[in-house]
Amino acid sequence: MYAKSFVAAFALAAVLALPGVARAFDAAKYPDFGGVWQRATPGEPRFDPTKPPGRGQDAPLTAEYRAAFEAQLNEMADGGKADLPAYTCLPPGMPMMMNASVPVEIIVFPEATYILVDHIYESVRRIFTDDRKVPDDFEPTFTGYSIGKWIDTDNDGKYDMLEVETRSLKGPRVFDESGLPLHADNMSVIKERIYLDKADRNLLHDDITVTDNALTRPWTVMKTYKRETAPRTAWEERVCAEDNTFIKIGNEYYNRDANGFLMPTKRNQRPPDLRLFKE
Repeated sequence: MYAKSFVAAFALAAVLALPGVARAFDAAKYPDFGGVWQRATPGEPRFDPTKPPGRGQDAPLTAEYRAAFEAQLNEMADGGKADLPAYTCLPPGMPMMMNASVPVEIIVFPEATYILVDHIYESVRRIFTDDRKVPDDFEPTFTGYSIGKWIDTDNDGKYDMLEVETRSLKGPRVFDESGLPLHADNMSVIKERIYLDKADRNLLHDDITVTDNALTRPWTVMKTYKRETAPRTAWEERVCAEDNTFIKIGNEYYNRDANGFLMPTKRNQRPPDLRLFKE
């Protein structure tokens, strides 16, 4: 509810605390990314919003990862939960967090652009735009390390595009809720071009290209978000652990009913191995 406002205020305070930043920031030089953004394409959130989910995404998967994806789809069709990170309250990470399953906020400063996503738990993505390099000792994260550069594409003296490269990711991660897999080696490189639509400033585009060893070639899609025109007075608080009923035991997912008992999630599912339980 108030978590996102707190994070935004924290980010603002942190940036303005840097010497000279408050005086140096000329907002007129940057595009207006303010407000609340929702995905413009209705239906299930998916990596390529122009195509149907699941097999309809026509992802350029290698033979190995296509077989793994088919196995996941078959298991889910049987009632199973495959191995999607969200079922154990892991964050979506990149690039899935940019699917905008929930509304997104973007806060722009010269040194960094902050993307706030309240999905599974409060996720803050920092895109550094101060000419830094990825540090050698950076511990990989679900959101990765993002380096950005502002571009003036039409030479009018104002920035209109943010180019971003994200590396140093950890998993497990998937492209979307259908379970489209990314490679287990987590060597993904994600490049983006984020910009406002020239005809409608309430539309925001994100051209995303993912290079990953689960793919036969880089996969590029365009995501479009629409800005909420009415001011938002409150945010829904989303705490995954508060109402998550799924429990993973070994390689199997089970459901916890209202009385606290384990229930199967798919037909003919075996009960959990009780060898490590004692009476």
